[in-house]
Amino acid sequence: MSRPTVHDIAEEAGVSLATVDRVLNERPGVRRKTMDKVFAAADRLGYVRDTSAANLAKQRQYRFAFILPDGPSQFVEALESTLNEASSYHVAERTVVETLRVPQRDPHAIVRTLQGLGTEKLDGIALMVPETPQVRDAVARLKDAGLAIVALVSDLPNSRRDYFLGVNSVAAGRTAAQLMGRFAQKPGEILVVTNSIHSRDSLERRVGFDEVIAAEFPHLTVLPSVEAYDDPVRMGRILEQVFNSREQLAGIYSVGSGNSALLDHLRRHERQSDLHVIAHELTPATYRALSNDEIAAVIAHNVGHLIRGALRVLRALCDDLLIYEAQEQARIEIFLRENLP
Repeated sequence: MSRPTVHDIAEEAGVSLATVDRVLNERPGVRRKTMDKVFAAADRLGYVRDTSAANLAKQRQYRFAFILPDGPSQFVEALESTLNEASSYHVAERTVVETLRVPQRDPHAIVRTLQGLGTEKLDGIALMVPETPQVRDAVARLKDAGLAIVALVSDLPNSRRDYFLGVNSVAAGRTAAQLMGRFAQKPGEILVVTNSIHSRDSLERRVGFDEVIAAEFPHLTVLPSVEAYDDPVRMGRILEQVFNSREQLAGIYSVGSGNSALLDHLRRHERQSDLHVIAHELTPATYRALSNDEIAAVIAHNVGHLIRGALRVLRALCDDLLIYEAQEQARIEIFLRENLP
């Protein structure tokens, strides 16, 4: 059977085609009783609205803001670059995107940015920020203002966000542990480094990593997490102290996405060849390190999938449409030197 059309609805409801058009496109001038007849007829026929055509007819424009962490992160730069590229395409679909950077370690600065967005000029927001009480309160206020909220890469599960786009971070940490345990077969210690342990993705990766190492690789001891705060000097001090005090160091698990400083210091100390290093996100820095056999593996997001998915989900939330879960599920990608693209 062919899909029902607006002509079918008009015939079923006993109204004119113009009336159906006004009701479906939310134009004024139609009585409540007539509107109910049109909606009831559409339901009986199983009519699925073409939101693209409807939005074009109404000259609807989607307005989204993406809030990304500030700092020298090649992964975040890749996200922003991909977003700019996708935005130029989505302009034709009447979508305008603004990108803002916020300090990752300052929840009050993040909140000030969110408060200054001007909700009357926005339809939705994608957030890549740590989950703090201040951020949760800010998300609640944005929801009260009627905005669609998507958490990106790092989830905000205790907030009122509508959707999360990113891999399962606990599973990513478990995957890293399986790789580390198979690479580091002799007894030794594993250093865990991150930008900030306050990021939920870092916390969950550490949880998954510890679970698998403890259960399956008892010959490895995982050291407490250390935070570099995207500071190359701090990273250097951390590594120098660890190299001088930990003779049994067998590997390093870089939980966050900032790996350039870590790799630079490993080369400076000439330790890249005798340590098993697992990192996250395929960036120019990790690509080079994998190519040169300086790190063992990279666990990555598909950046293009993340950005396109965020735009799809925000539009669906704005139009009150179902989200195709199978399409938006982010999968864990594992890169070795042998399968680099």
